[in-house]
Amino acid sequence: MALDQLWALEMLIAAFAGGAFGAAIGALPAFIFTGFMVIAGETAKYVDADAGQITGAIAFGVPFSPAISFAGGAAAAAYAANRGYMESGFDYHNAKDIGFALGSKPDVLAVGGIFGIIGYWLTVLSGTFNMPYDHIAMGVVLSALIHRVAFGYDIIGKARGSSLLDMTPFERGETRSNAVADGGETARMSVEPWLPNMYKWEEVTAIGIVVGLVAAYIALSTGSPFLAFGISAASLIFLNLGVERVPVTHHMSLPASTAALAFTAGAAELGAAALLVGGVFGGICAIFGEAFQRVFYAHGDTHWDPPAAAIVFGTFLVAVLAIAGVFPGSSWVAIPF
Repeated sequence: MALDQLWALEMLIAAFAGGAFGAAIGALPAFIFTGFMVIAGETAKYVDADAGQITGAIAFGVPFSPAISFAGGAAAAAYAANRGYMESGFDYHNAKDIGFALGSKPDVLAVGGIFGIIGYWLTVLSGTFNMPYDHIAMGVVLSALIHRVAFGYDIIGKARGSSLLDMTPFERGETRSNAVADGGETARMSVEPWLPNMYKWEEVTAIGIVVGLVAAYIALSTGSPFLAFGISAASLIFLNLGVERVPVTHHMSLPASTAALAFTAGAAELGAAALLVGGVFGGICAIFGEAFQRVFYAHGDTHWDPPAAAIVFGTFLVAVLAIAGVFPGSSWVAIPF
């Protein structure tokens, strides 16, 4: 990408539409939609390498890149909650309810659209400077920081346990008052884990290793670093429908797939060592995502996406290992020199 792409009118229009789309149907449904498009795109490529560019141009491009549609939807939720538009019945602050469709209010759609453009710009900037991490995931992370500042939310929030990492106030059922738009107050948990059914270190690590092994197998069998990610993202349809205890795994599957292919220099060949590399990366990124949520999600008021942060970390680690010569390649992750 080049810096002149920042002002490409057709891209800005499409990015605005993508962000507004994420606001209209909700950030999580928009991301699930991305997951199904990744499955379609990677399947088409597996069948015919010359068939279409669904993954790159649509699923990860404008208008449906997570940095555009998902981040736009998350920002719109932060705005809508701040304006008193959301009464979703969510257990936490309404601004964290990324599964809630915000409908067709023009100002909410406009906020989603503006943040769609911001996400596009952030992605282009990372690509222009060939940064050694997932450019889209970094766009999601930085967009959340921007929407917290823009709409007057605390960047981190107040720790109500012994430290930012302490989840025991949640386990004890401790609550705090929550001011609402009409001047009243409601009760909310004093500490709000991103996934109440998936925050204990040992459980997070276990699912990360398992998902990493599965993702590495898929990547090594197909040559696709993205197919397992698409499957993980699409599986969140069950979470969005209210099925209990569905794990969130795309931040484990994408780095694991990428690491397995980097370890084999892109060769789609099964091997025990490459599978184990995937398992290790899945576990590491699961732990990083949990640490991120404890610092930046659990005490705050809006959604700051732990999976996106973990994907940035995991893909950066792949790049570092490739630069150091530990991995013979870096798969699709950029190397800046």
